[in-house]
Amino acid sequence: MVIGIWVLGTQLSQQQAALQSCQSEKAIVPVIMIESWELVTQRPYHQQKLVLIWSAMRHFAKTLQQAGWTVSYQIAHDFRTPLQNWVHDNQITELRVMRPSDRAFISWINQLDLSCEISLLPNNHFLWSTEEFQNWANPRKRILMEDFYRQGRKRFNVLMEANKPVGGNWNFDQENRKPPNQKLTPPSPLKFSPDEITQTVIKEVKSLPFNTYGNIEPFSWGVTREQAQQVLSHFISNNLANFGTYQDAMVSDQTTLWHSLLSPYLNLGLLHPWEVISAVEQAYWEQNFPLNSVEGIIRQILGWREFLNGIYHWVDLDYDQSNWFNHTYPLPDFFWDSNQTDLNCLKEVLKQIEETGYAHHIQRLMILSNFALIVGISPQQLKEWFHATFIDAYEWVMVTNVIGMGQFADGGVFASKPYVASANYINKMSNYCQNCRYNPRKRSQEEACPFNFFYWDFLARHRDQLKSLGRMNLVLGNLRKIDSEELAEMQNLAVEWRNQHESKLS
Repeated sequence: MVIGIWVLGTQLSQQQAALQSCQSEKAIVPVIMIESWELVTQRPYHQQKLVLIWSAMRHFAKTLQQAGWTVSYQIAHDFRTPLQNWVHDNQITELRVMRPSDRAFISWINQLDLSCEISLLPNNHFLWSTEEFQNWANPRKRILMEDFYRQGRKRFNVLMEANKPVGGNWNFDQENRKPPNQKLTPPSPLKFSPDEITQTVIKEVKSLPFNTYGNIEPFSWGVTREQAQQVLSHFISNNLANFGTYQDAMVSDQTTLWHSLLSPYLNLGLLHPWEVISAVEQAYWEQNFPLNSVEGIIRQILGWREFLNGIYHWVDLDYDQSNWFNHTYPLPDFFWDSNQTDLNCLKEVLKQIEETGYAHHIQRLMILSNFALIVGISPQQLKEWFHATFIDAYEWVMVTNVIGMGQFADGGVFASKPYVASANYINKMSNYCQNCRYNPRKRSQEEACPFNFFYWDFLARHRDQLKSLGRMNLVLGNLRKIDSEELAEMQNLAVEWRNQHESKLS
């Protein structure tokens, strides 16, 4: 028997399950890694995302070779051809692969004909296995992240004292919603200069013969585990103290504020969620960091990240086609070119994504997803755009984040109400409105902010469906108080806007 290992591009850890299964025999176990053009032509990916993944893969292949593994690194049109040739040349009888996070890719691997046994090993880049999450979820009448998060805190004994949460509360959300009402001076994010490998990848991506998105330079992301660990250390030393307080704030020309920037490295396998959680908790116990900030970042990783991965593997395969509101408006062209919108909040966030591939969670949820939902944009088109443009986006997290959480297209599988808001929220939590041609306090008159008239238009269009959601009763009550003529005027403004912004690309 000859065992071979295929290391996927999002599994860049020496502790990943397939490599660990052969650690003692690494001198005689061949490893293959493949860059596939076929995969990256599926959508116009952000150029920096392609540079990050391919450079990180090439660095990891070098790391494995230095650790004593024999690595074949292939750049090919597809996965199948180099796999078949490598299996044949090395007389592989069993191919071991850590189970991918993408369900469609799991199915594709299972259908491969390689003339050898294919073994999918459990994915150990998450704290909860797929089976463990399903055992938690299946008997429950409600599937809420809060319940799952509390169970995770107990199970892994994180921020717990005598079976009770440290500080007496499970979360400190009320302390973590401070608006930027003063001049904020956040620390600069840690940046890395491209080394020779990364510079080579940048040149290759620049010359790709298919459509891509965004600016490729300056590229300053880390591409190795050592650099990812430096980002974690930098976050704890410089950002953690204020992270919680301002994690929902949005500020012009401040792209990262106190956010961790850890998600790209977690999703590539360069960091493991447990080492992040452990490091943050240790900082709390040893250095007395503010509990609201410590709990806030742990909630993002132990709570939301684990929960959304579990949900993705728990729901039906056609979940990503959900469209509870039957929204079909095509994605406006300005999502691909920020210069085409005159809404300052959208322009600022979209420009930031073009330049870096990054926006923090509130920018994603309450600017981009919120706007798409109240306008009535196709959730599937929005999901594809998120997947293509964000540096940390992959299918497992975009399906649940966009289809479920951002667009409520599943009708409430795990969220109790849609995340919709008017311009009032954006004006409170950001300074974007200060330099916008629209007035955040107007909803039907001249210069009315589109977030306002679309918000009320959305509630009016879907009031019958929304009545079934108990948490929407208050806002629906406010809808009933609006004069019918003013509501009609807002609905007309919404129709006019849609007609003016019909995508020329669709």
